[in-house]
Amino acid sequence: MTTTSAEMSQAGMPFVPGVLEVGPDGKGHLVGAHCPGCGASYFPARSVCSRCLRGDLERVPLGSSGTLYTYTVIHQSLPQFETPYILGYVDLDDNVRVAGQLVDVEADAVELGMRLTLQVEPLASQTLASQPLQSGEVGEGKQVLWFRFRPEAAASGPPVPPTGKPPTGKEQP
Repeated sequence: MTTTSAEMSQAGMPFVPGVLEVGPDGKGHLVGAHCPGCGASYFPARSVCSRCLRGDLERVPLGSSGTLYTYTVIHQSLPQFETPYILGYVDLDDNVRVAGQLVDVEADAVELGMRLTLQVEPLASQTLASQPLQSGEVGEGKQVLWFRFRPEAAASGPPVPPTGKPPTGKEQP
């Protein structure tokens, strides 16, 4: 289901227009393209198929689950981003490969082939605070939405603490 501009303004704006949408249920999904001619799928969405050069690709919502294809741990980055962090390529169940950040998992616990779930969420405001606004960008008081991947167990259960170990219920405050 496509989100209207009124619904999107309530939920927030995607960090790149057209990359993700938020439905009336408040859940977000990525938006890709599917070629009705050869069956190829793409993310981000495009207007021409690179396999058969057909120009009438359909915009389609992509699924939220996939398998980790490969990853890297970033140890040096811009000042806005805490390091280390993990970037990976995830093969979505829709046969589309997407690059994104992996969270709620320590680097030494990441395994190729692990199942991941996509989550759309607001971008941390401190990341945006140091960025000057350009014409047409979201102003103060608006949320900017982006996506990250979490291990399926972490996405369905309680948040994993920074230690990377699931809570046991015996932790002290």
